[in-house]
Amino acid sequence: MSERILNKRNYIIGHVVFWIISASFFCIIFYFNSKSFNTSLVAKAIITNIGFAASVYINLYVLIPRFLKKKSYIFYFFWLIVTLSASSLLVQLIIVYPLRNVLHVSEEFASFNTNTHSAFFFVTLIYVGIFSFFKMVKDWIAMQDLNFKLAKIEKQKLEAELTTLKGQLNPHFLFNSLNNIYSLALVKSDKVPELILKLSDLMRHIIYESREDFISLQKEIEFVDNFIALQKIRVSDQTSIIYEKIGDVPSARIAPLLFEPFIDNAFKHGIPGDIDKDYIRISFDFQQDSSVVFHIENNYSEVEKWNTKHSGIGLQNVKQRLSLLYKKDEFKLDIKREYPVFGVKLHLKLK
Repeated sequence: MSERILNKRNYIIGHVVFWIISASFFCIIFYFNSKSFNTSLVAKAIITNIGFAASVYINLYVLIPRFLKKKSYIFYFFWLIVTLSASSLLVQLIIVYPLRNVLHVSEEFASFNTNTHSAFFFVTLIYVGIFSFFKMVKDWIAMQDLNFKLAKIEKQKLEAELTTLKGQLNPHFLFNSLNNIYSLALVKSDKVPELILKLSDLMRHIIYESREDFISLQKEIEFVDNFIALQKIRVSDQTSIIYEKIGDVPSARIAPLLFEPFIDNAFKHGIPGDIDKDYIRISFDFQQDSSVVFHIENNYSEVEKWNTKHSGIGLQNVKQRLSLLYKKDEFKLDIKREYPVFGVKLHLKLK
């Protein structure tokens, strides 16, 4: 038996039990009023509760969906009063005439006077209020459960997308780094062991430390420090590398590997070799409002061709990850390319 059918069955059983208890309760009330127990007393209790139930279910399945949920409050309360009044009148007609004639009870017992009518109206209103309250609570819980499931699905989708993006980034980074070390190994440079150690630290950061959506900003800055130190090996002394950090690194969290693609592109495309004064300028400005401004700028030659097929992957990944992990008002990314300068400025709210 499916969970849905089981829940529906339990729902029906619960309501039936409730109305049996309610009818029994009114039997007791009528007994104390009449000082005798007979068939007509039970019939009156049952018919009274049928009137209650009619108003309750008309409200639950007609008035609330059609008017209240659509915020047509005036129509809702109008038809609610009409329903309660009609239910009261119908019960009165059933009790006063058929019950008196068929069961041969006294007119006094079967009577449904103004006081009784008012009492029935307000008791019905109480029943309607109770059932409406529990329905709203049930609907609220169902909505919260639905929102939780949707949020879980969205998170799983987000994690899958981020995993894909990181998977695209890691081979790209590793390929470039190994190329640098391989070039030095060809000339038997003494720096190769140091670079391999740095690369090991960098890969540890990518493979293990960057698994989380957000990591320590301090660790990410250390990663950038090592990455820049590794990249410096490939450039000539004629290239000016300016790297500065303004302010103290705050105890905050940040999405990992946001800066690497920008820095990698700067070193890859910003060192043309045919410009007398080529440069790369990198800066972090840690501000008092728990934000950081990352700025990187490099010049490039007129003949430099932008390889969008490969170098563009990293930049596009960063844009996607920013959109997935941060709200629109939590970051601002500006990318400008005006010959001979290419620049990126990222203003990011820290977690």
